[in-house]
Amino acid sequence: MTTMISISSLSKTYEGGFQALKTVDLDIRQGEIFALLGPNGAGKTTLISIVCGLVNASTGTVKVGGHDIVADYRAARELIGLVPQELTTEAFETVFSAVSFSRGLFGKPANPAYIEKVLRSLSLWDKRNNKIMTLSGGMKRRVLIAKALSHEPRVLFLDEPTAGVDVELRRDMWALVSELRKQGVTVILTTHYIEEAEEMADRIGVITRGEIILVEDKATLMHKLGRKQLTVQLQEAIDTIPESLAAYGLERSAEGHALVFTYDAERAQHGVAALLRDLAAAGIPFKDVNTTQSSLEDIFVDLVKEER
Repeated sequence: MTTMISISSLSKTYEGGFQALKTVDLDIRQGEIFALLGPNGAGKTTLISIVCGLVNASTGTVKVGGHDIVADYRAARELIGLVPQELTTEAFETVFSAVSFSRGLFGKPANPAYIEKVLRSLSLWDKRNNKIMTLSGGMKRRVLIAKALSHEPRVLFLDEPTAGVDVELRRDMWALVSELRKQGVTVILTTHYIEEAEEMADRIGVITRGEIILVEDKATLMHKLGRKQLTVQLQEAIDTIPESLAAYGLERSAEGHALVFTYDAERAQHGVAALLRDLAAAGIPFKDVNTTQSSLEDIFVDLVKEER
């Protein structure tokens, strides 16, 4: 796939010596949804701010659509829409005027039909003549998204876009993101709601302490790092686990009515079948089995913990 954003040897050190980014290398493909995950202070917002031209890098280069963000900054920024974390909007402007003005900042000709389409997609059309100061926090967040889309960008950054918003906005926004991907727009999001990344993202990047520690296709990541647990419900409680089953690393429930086997993708094919056979050989009858799989959040927590 075509590379839309190319980040090479990027670092950022603020005054006082704090190093927010440490030699970041990252390519983001055209038309994908890329989720950047990391704990608070990991460098997510700094990275986004550099790409969008809001913060100057200390070293390294960034290209957007083949345009260097420093040498060819106008062409690069015209491709980018940004939905920031902060609710900073023009309090006394109407919704329609504010979004139209944002389009004009990029030198785009007026296009009321397109602005209407964006506002309708975000359930803002009925509020188009309202002053922004009269809107709720959730509606102001919708206006920020509309402003970011006003100039028809090919790259959309969503920095914690659903933090503190209502369920309805979250649903509308992800429907919009799905539609943008169909149109070939590249979407980069940071989020604390990891289930959203699990639901929407094509690839996952994990950043901690200013370093990208992993970039992987979501499906591959879940397969490689995900863990499954097989819970075997026993017909009768047992006090101890027989030595013949020690290799499985089983855990016994508090009452002894269940055994829990934790395994990864590599052990799945043979481990489960072998365990059930060995249970029968050990004279331990069971009445039911069920499995659970670790979520992306579990994987993320484990990765960050290991890095620390």
